[in-house]
Amino acid sequence: MKANYPDEEHIKGAIYGMFIGDALAMPVHWYYDRKALKRDYGRVTAYLAPKNPHPDSILWRSSYTPPNRAADILHEQARYWGQRGIHYHQFLKAGENTLNVKLAREWLMLMDRNKSYLPLSWLELLVWFMTTPGTHRDTYVEEYLRYFFTEYGKGKALRDCGRRDENHIGGLSLFLPVLILFAKNRDEARKTALQHLALTHGGPAMARGGGLIADILLDLLYGISLKEAILSRSIYNHNLENLLDFPDLIVVGRHFSPACYLKEAIPVTLYLALKYAEDPSGALIATTMCGGDNAGRGAVLGALLGAVHGISAWPEHWVNGLVDPPPFPVL
Repeated sequence: MKANYPDEEHIKGAIYGMFIGDALAMPVHWYYDRKALKRDYGRVTAYLAPKNPHPDSILWRSSYTPPNRAADILHEQARYWGQRGIHYHQFLKAGENTLNVKLAREWLMLMDRNKSYLPLSWLELLVWFMTTPGTHRDTYVEEYLRYFFTEYGKGKALRDCGRRDENHIGGLSLFLPVLILFAKNRDEARKTALQHLALTHGGPAMARGGGLIADILLDLLYGISLKEAILSRSIYNHNLENLLDFPDLIVVGRHFSPACYLKEAIPVTLYLALKYAEDPSGALIATTMCGGDNAGRGAVLGALLGAVHGISAWPEHWVNGLVDPPPFPVL
């Protein structure tokens, strides 16, 4: 049993797990054809660079038209939208994180500078990062950011720009560092993390899903067993224990969709956490090979298993191979 508050070993394990899970899945993010995933990349056990074409890319039917120049968030990447076969993360290096986790890292660096959480400072940083050319090289910008900056371009107050009802597991990448960093005050951590999430991911689905993951992750950081932390709660009315003997590609495909929506993605993530409770590396490889929104799931799964096992859970080549490792603010 750990101490009665999270220690540095497990906080680092959770943060690094989040970054590693996202980076491992990045090259095969949103592959729904698992045969194509294996054909193009093999069994993904190391960081890999993405390559075109991406057979399942829907970037050709994604769009964003800023209401004015101040809301331009695509910059030089706009030319690739509307084209078929374009990889969502085509210019990222092996071991680099997707935009969601890059933004999480920006928040951690902001905390390192400010030493306290100020929501408006975060939103101002978000605006600067997304509207300044050259801050990142990711081609894809998720719907929540497109909505946020459409509202921003219309002149809405920053706190009101993210009020759209959201339902995507990728949004949890933004709230995980808040939850983990403030975990020594459990109630305050949960409250602050959910308030932070709502700045960009509004609505009851995100509040419910975020609350569930917050309670489980905080349990793990306080030494509760993974099995108790998960099975003591209703996981969208699913009995995950009954699925543990099935192959992953059956559970993630027949029982649950590999897509990003919380009612599917959270049970998949928790199923994999239970199945690979003593094999954190195997868990991240498994969720990567399941395709779909494996980067969003990978970030949450890595945080959960890192909270259980600590930083030693992760192989050195994964820890050292991150292009932009996470900072650890001292508050």
